[in-house]
Amino acid sequence: MGSDSETERSGKDKKKINSLMPIAKPLAGKKLCKRTFKLVRRAAEAKCLRRGVKEVVKSIRRGNKGLCVIAGNISPIDVITHLPILCEESGIPYIYVPTKEDLANAGATKRPTCCVLVSTKPAKGELEEEVKEKLQSDYEQVASEVVALTSSMY
Repeated sequence: MGSDSETERSGKDKKKINSLMPIAKPLAGKKLCKRTFKLVRRAAEAKCLRRGVKEVVKSIRRGNKGLCVIAGNISPIDVITHLPILCEESGIPYIYVPTKEDLANAGATKRPTCCVLVSTKPAKGELEEEVKEKLQSDYEQVASEVVALTSSMY
């Protein structure tokens, strides 16, 4: 029989899944979610991250490329329904993660964040070679998994 902490954890997981919106596909699994949050954290440290719907849309329209990470528990859903279409038109891979709070923690902000755009180029200046290599390798790994997951859906 499970302990109280196990039942609490499974209850929290069920709440996360129940609060997901129906369009949250492709949804990242546990491993991919962990790697995605690690990538978002690295990008935030390197200042290669765009946070929020307005900033992400503006960046995509200007032609910036990257990986779009969208939270799966946004309410109302209309706030982000245009993002997947915009990403597909621009050829940008996108993935949903379970909660906006986890996405904000990974992005180094206190406010819950609907979406972020991870790019490999900083907004200003240049990155150190070591930081650039780590960010690029993490980005390529996650982006390839996201593309594979998306292509297996359709």
